Order: sequence, then structure tokens, then C-alpha cells
Amino acid sequence: MRKTILVLATAAITSCTTYKQLTVQPTETIKELKYLHTYTLPFNLQYKETTVGGLSSIDYDEKTDSYFLVCDDRSSINPARYYAAKIKIGEKKIDSVFFTNRYFLLDQQGKTYPGNKENPFRVPDPESMRYIPSCRNLVWSSEGERLFREKDTILNNPAIHLINKAGMWKDSFRMPENLMMSALEKGPRQNGVLEGMSFTHDYRHLLTCVEEPLHEDGPRAAPERNQAMIRFFEFDTKKKKAIRQFAYELDPVAHLPNPANAYYVNGVPEFLYIGNNQLLVLERSYSTGRVPCTIRIFLADYNDASDVSSIGSLTNRAAYQPMKKTLLVNMDQLRIYTDNIEGITLGPVLPNGNRSVIMVSDNNFSPLQQTQFMLLELITEKKDK
Repeated sequence: MRKTILVLATAAITSCTTYKQLTVQPTETIKELKYLHTYTLPFNLQYKETTVGGLSSIDYDEKTDSYFLVCDDRSSINPARYYAAKIKIGEKKIDSVFFTNRYFLLDQQGKTYPGNKENPFRVPDPESMRYIPSCRNLVWSSEGERLFREKDTILNNPAIHLINKAGMWKDSFRMPENLMMSALEKGPRQNGVLEGMSFTHDYRHLLTCVEEPLHEDGPRAAPERNQAMIRFFEFDTKKKKAIRQFAYELDPVAHLPNPANAYYVNGVPEFLYIGNNQLLVLERSYSTGRVPCTIRIFLADYNDASDVSSIGSLTNRAAYQPMKKTLLVNMDQLRIYTDNIEGITLGPVLPNGNRSVIMVSDNNFSPLQQTQFMLLELITEKKDK
């Protein structure tokens, strides 16, 4: 479960703000998120001299009917990369998934990123990626690292990079101070940093979140409710800096681990902006002794949430208002196998006129896990006047 400096680059992303995503309209409310079908990719599929796996995000371009999937291989099996793909959807199922291209992620020098053996201080950890249709650029997030070893301490800060479709670096976002890695018990936890990311409908703002609470914000999620608070960060895409932060309370870990003192986790690996300052938030819970993950999807609303940028710790719950959240689906109740789901996107319109939602799982390149593409149906209704 392991889980900007060029004028041309600035112009490239700010020109994208004229494009509008298709989102839920202000006159609509979310009624249901209905599961339809799962398509499983063959293990260790080979494509363009790379191993397909570790798919940690998915994003859809309606104009070309294409998908973009970042791989969280930390330049260990092959260089850090992302894939372009096509997904053919029938009446209520995914008929096929096939890849159309592979692109390596490049650093500021135009080189592929090193692996741990080459340079552990520059290893990337790709976790999320979103496409900008009007200028055909992408942004991708690297989770960073906080690792203490006998010989050295590795502190790699999380990052958000702007690239073109060929993978070439164009710019980077400026991270707020509380996202900087520290050897002290402050800032992000190891393997619990930038996992989710999504643009607002006009591309003027980019939202991201930490998967687990910052050290100063309180405890990690536990099997009992304990006010485990994570932060969402809203970036101005023109200035490439964070302008607001919002608190979000994680649900408890879904199942007790076996044995009782073994590893467990619940966090947010991805979310999706769907309009009206609302998000589909994917919470993924895993407990030792249980093979599947518990995937719960919530509708979160930050219209009335407090800006907690100036609040150093989220432990005083009376000092702010977190996002409102409503459970849409707990996939445990569907009696299907759910693996390590880490990506979610709005897909094409289904034959019945409703919008599709597609999720993807990260198999961690393990033969014991699966790369799943899950198809869901987003059902809305008109608001009462």
C-alpha cells in the first residue's frame, strides 16, 4: 500500500483558463453514484518497452476521447512515465482498454528522473496527473519522501510540475511552508502527502490534498473516529501559489487489522472537482489481514468551509469549519473485489444521457493485486425550486 520560471510557460497555463470543463450544473444535485462494471488489465502488460502497472491517476479529454494515466514507478522498473489510452464503453460496461502512447517524465534538464540506486535525493514519486485541453499541457504531482536511514536522511519535498504532452518540464508550482518535509515531527508524514489533484471548471484554480494528516494537524485515521483532519490546498494557476486551505475529516479505518497491532490506514488518494465547489472524494482504507481495500466515495462541499491557511494546527476543532461531506457509496456493500483504487475522472456521456465516472487501481506491480478500471454512473436530479 505504498502508497517556472519561463514566460512562455506562464503564458501557456494562463491561456488555458478560457477552457471550461463539463461539470455538474448549478441547477443539479448529485443523487447517486452507481457501480456498473470492472475491467481488469493483464498483469505486467508490456507496452513500448515498459511494464504497465502502478497506475495512480486517470484523467479524460473529451475532445479526443483519450485518457491520461500516470504511473507511480519511481524510475525503478522503467523511467518515471505516463500513458495515453483509449477506453471503449458499451451500454453498461467497459469493452476494452488499450494504450496509444507512452511518455517519460523529464526534469528541468530534459532528462528522465533517476531511480533510488542512481540518486535517492532526486527520485520522483508520481501520484496524480490532470490534463489541460486548451493548451495540451499536463500537471503531475510528486509525493516526495521522508526517510530516515542509518547512513543518511532523505527529505524530498512534494512538488507539482507543469509539462507538455511529450513529458518535457515547463514550470513548477510553489509549495506552501506546511508542505515542506522536515526531520522533526512537523509537516507531511512519509507516504501521506500529495496524492489527489483536480482543476476547477475554468482551470483558474488547482486543488490538491495530503493523503493523511500533517504531523501538527493531529493523529492519523484509526478504527475509531478521532477527528483525523487533512488539508486541501487551492492554488492560483496564474501565480502558481497556494491561496487557500480547507480542512476535511477522514472517516475511521473501515476494518480492524489482524493481528490487532498490525498496519492499517485510511486516507484520500484522489478526488475530482465536479462543479459548484463540490468534490467527489475517494477515501481508501486498508487493514492488514484483509485482501481488498475499502473504497468509500463522498460528496464534499467547501462553499462554507473555513480558510485554514493561517491556522497552524487543526487539533482545535472549534476554530474552523471543515468541508461538509456526504457518503455516496461504500464499495464494500457491493460485494465486489476492490483493489488499491487511486484514480478517478469524469468520462464520456453514457447512452442513457448520464455522465460516466471511471476509476483505476494501482497494483503496486504485485502479482497479488490487480489493475482495475471501474465504470460508474453519475446520476443527478434537478434542484427543487
